[in-house]
Amino acid sequence: MHCYRPINPIQAITFDLDDTLYDNVPHMEQALNAMMKEIQKVDGLQQATLSEFDQIKHALTIDDPSIYHDVTRWRTKSIYQFLKVNGINDSQIINNITDNAMNAFIYWRNQINVPQASLNLLEKLAERYPLAIISNGNADVNKIGLSDYFQFSLRSGVDGLSKPYSDMFHLASHRLKINPEHILHVGDNLNTDVIGAINSGMMACWLQISHINIYQQPETRLLPHFSITDLFELNFLL
Repeated sequence: MHCYRPINPIQAITFDLDDTLYDNVPHMEQALNAMMKEIQKVDGLQQATLSEFDQIKHALTIDDPSIYHDVTRWRTKSIYQFLKVNGINDSQIINNITDNAMNAFIYWRNQINVPQASLNLLEKLAERYPLAIISNGNADVNKIGLSDYFQFSLRSGVDGLSKPYSDMFHLASHRLKINPEHILHVGDNLNTDVIGAINSGMMACWLQISHINIYQQPETRLLPHFSITDLFELNFLL
């Protein structure tokens, strides 16, 4: 653990989800593959690629930058638009394929096995602190077995603009009934988690997955209060 700022007495802890409490990469790969398989069932789209889909998805942010804050709406609209761009004009087919592709994505998105050691840590922390989730993603804490450890879960789009905007940080403070300077936010992203938390008045713990020196990270614009390389370093809070 490396400390960079004075740490106030901690009265509550908020966590990011993806790549903080579990490795999200393999789960996203599964979800994206399942989504594309549904799209590829359409005549003429058997060879459709994720790269082609991502181009359409990116283009939507140019026309509607705010869609970035709601990843479920963004992906749903991207599937719909991808089908139209590729010559599918039957609205019933478009709606059916969009629903099937999103259902497949969401199902596999939530097939997450959180490491038992992480669950054990959360159980101990929850005995001492109120815990909450602040996530830009659309994983469902109820479906991935985390709901018992957290008082609530906030997701961008539904609960405000995505991190690093302050909406969800302020909402978390309000719902916890604890001033932000006594809330610690834990996350893996120097921008969305660290900058977002600090600019919202919270303390920030950076989960340093890459093991790269923080001063060599191009995203480092604000230093966290402290950094860890493994969640289990949070045992010092017990």
